[in-house]
Amino acid sequence: MLQCIAVDDEPLALDLLEDNISKVPYLNLVAKCGDAFEALKVLQNHPIDLIFIDIQMPGLTGLQFIESLAQKPMVILITAYKQYALEGYTLDVVDYLVKPVPIDRFIKACNKANALFEMKNANKQIPGNARLDYFFLNVDYSLLKIMFNDIIWIEGLRDYIKIHLKSTTKPVVTRMAMRAIEEQLPTDQFIRIHKSYVVSIDSIIAVRKNSVFINEQELPVGETYRDSIAKLTGKNMP
Repeated sequence: MLQCIAVDDEPLALDLLEDNISKVPYLNLVAKCGDAFEALKVLQNHPIDLIFIDIQMPGLTGLQFIESLAQKPMVILITAYKQYALEGYTLDVVDYLVKPVPIDRFIKACNKANALFEMKNANKQIPGNARLDYFFLNVDYSLLKIMFNDIIWIEGLRDYIKIHLKSTTKPVVTRMAMRAIEEQLPTDQFIRIHKSYVVSIDSIIAVRKNSVFINEQELPVGETYRDSIAKLTGKNMP
């Protein structure tokens, strides 16, 4: 069961959100909040897995609220404004819903959150030093399973990332921050070489002072990441 809260400064919108939540059997609504400050108080006293929140609210917007959280539950944004979608995805929200939200679209967003929740719980239950060799990524309103050993390199492009895979010539593209994707990768399999590039260590075939070669692709090495390359190779590049 996902413990959730609903946050919206419009009473009618909040009542509608409560009604939609009641239709989803794996959701338990812990509290309804008229603004972000009420939501902060709830988070201090209750373990919350999922937040449904509006963006435009007085005092503290939904986006500012998300950014302020040290430990972030999953978030589904529900708003009347489409223009904040890019900013929302850079905060790694589960989904972005535009009012009025059809019930089938609402349930689809909830299903995605539930799948993420179950995946995280499964990871916690892995015994000893065992670990999963894959992760799930939000792509086109679905959760796409990606094997770590299928990744060649990851490219950051402003508000989204592009994942190059061995299994297909077409890269996987999704809105996500590089920092967020890097946190999901095993550190013994991947290395950050540039603010815009993370590469599979197994895919590296040669290294120069200012670049790394992956197959026929040459990727730049950023100044601040040269020490990481030196540790990887055991040599200082001339």
